[in-house]
Amino acid sequence: MKAILPAVLAMVAGAALAQQGDGTRVAIPTVIWKPAKVPATSERMAQVKAPAGFTVTPFATGLKNARIIAVAQDGTVYVSRRDQGDVLMLKDANGDGRADGAPVVVASRAGAHGLAIHGSKLYLVTVKEVFEADIKPDGRLGELKMIIGDLPDAGQHPNRTIAWGPDDMLYISAGSTCNDCNENNPENAALLRASPDGKSRTIFASGLRNTIGFGWHPQTGELWGMDHGIDFLGDDQQPEELNKLELGKMYGWPHVYGEGRIYPQSTPVGEIAKEDWKAHSVPMTLGYTAHAAPMQLVFYSGGQFPADYQGDAFVTMRGSWNRNPASGYEIVRVRFSNGQPKAFEPFVTGFLTDGGTTHIARPVGLAVARDGALLMADDGNGTIYRIAYTGAGAGAGKAVASPAPAPAGPMKEQANKGNNVPLAKDRDETRPADSSTAKITVSSASFKANGTLDKKFSEYADGVSPALAWTAVPNAKSYAIIMEDPDSHPIKPFVHWLAYNIPGTANALPQGVQEQPRLTDPEGLLQGRNTRGSMGYFGPRPPVGDPPHHYHFQVFALDTMLPDSAWGMDRDQLLAAIKGHVIGKGEVVGLYQQTQKPLK
Repeated sequence: MKAILPAVLAMVAGAALAQQGDGTRVAIPTVIWKPAKVPATSERMAQVKAPAGFTVTPFATGLKNARIIAVAQDGTVYVSRRDQGDVLMLKDANGDGRADGAPVVVASRAGAHGLAIHGSKLYLVTVKEVFEADIKPDGRLGELKMIIGDLPDAGQHPNRTIAWGPDDMLYISAGSTCNDCNENNPENAALLRASPDGKSRTIFASGLRNTIGFGWHPQTGELWGMDHGIDFLGDDQQPEELNKLELGKMYGWPHVYGEGRIYPQSTPVGEIAKEDWKAHSVPMTLGYTAHAAPMQLVFYSGGQFPADYQGDAFVTMRGSWNRNPASGYEIVRVRFSNGQPKAFEPFVTGFLTDGGTTHIARPVGLAVARDGALLMADDGNGTIYRIAYTGAGAGAGKAVASPAPAPAGPMKEQANKGNNVPLAKDRDETRPADSSTAKITVSSASFKANGTLDKKFSEYADGVSPALAWTAVPNAKSYAIIMEDPDSHPIKPFVHWLAYNIPGTANALPQGVQEQPRLTDPEGLLQGRNTRGSMGYFGPRPPVGDPPHHYHFQVFALDTMLPDSAWGMDRDQLLAAIKGHVIGKGEVVGLYQQTQKPLK
């Protein structure tokens, strides 16, 4: 096949060898094979197939790099164009299934990509910024107002997506900077959760290479997302992953993939074993054909499709560039039963043409129109396709009321875990078994007790941990540090740091402790998941204008060492693990206030 080219690290008819210092050797046959884009002629469009009773027709054409779709309550359609850096508005006032007239540019921002509508506002995300704008009565937008300006830098996956959860929080997907690497910024390869005003955010889930498409099941309120698999593992690996996304969970990338397979090339930081990383990771729920490139995901809750489509998900698969034969270039249906996914099945196919050597569409955007049809954006030939049901019992052309939002319970329950509780030093878990507990004197060369923390220890500046020292406790096998802010809101207290398995022979930590789950100096020091969702120290970041917040650096002496595999625990897990083992405790408090608004 003339279009097959040598791949990076591969020969056309040969294989690449992935090696690692631990002796791993895996033969990986791989190719580059990207079907050529050709015009969407009527003859080629006639090859597009959908289930019986469904029709596929153009809603709008000539849109160039059409990416993500959002539909307002009145039926107005918005589509982002990444390459053109804008957002288009389209309307179908007469209900004939085609956009009326030429599209109208309603917003312009470099790298415009993800869109979401919440109430009377439209939200737009670029690589590093989130903007909001009022939707005017005619569908045009008011002035764009930046609410977030410091999303992590992009690399291989710059296309951010956003969605409003049933808990009225903004969820932002930030893909990885690479195919497989240990990210320096924990907000990469993650799903983020931000407050409505954008002033605070946390890492909701991690270990996600690039979860562009995600959404909440309309009956259960549970969050599901499609993650992109690792490249260069061959035609049939890694499968595209459907994951149930939950707060604080890791999903394997970059060291573990699929149902729990070990990636041969990468090496976890801190000398963590890959089997240990696997034990901390959640395997995929369902897998789909490798390299299909999942994009936007929507749960169907419209009134047009047959009843058995309610609660099922649809996913656009943009299509492979490194698989022979090519995969993707389609819309797939994910069948759910009792709120749980059961299987993938083809829904709209045929965008691959001429025996799979060409394509007329690379599906990206996907949304439910006001009349219950699906709208799909093709970023290759710039067409929005309308997939409508016109079979028996169809509600085609009839506007339906806005569907009820997904239940907010699951998201709120996860977010409220450990909220409005006492500081760790005052919890039952740190209460000594007898009255002989030693009082630890904690001090810092970086700040005075009840004094102000320097800005470099905050996330408004360097974000490095301050030096800490404490008096030694006889018979202590290890020490643990829990740093909390009881003045935070809405999460109270906010956990800023969990460090444990500090050797009993140590009574100090230097400034600037490495932010990773396991350290090799001091050997075996473990760190857990703070409220921000990252491992290790996360400095003060109180809202601008708040009174000074109090940061409690609490030190606990323990008569035990925790297992080396205990890295990554949250505060409640750590407290449960040390219950009955506390033989000494103390604290030092530092204050921090931010009066000057950051530039972004």
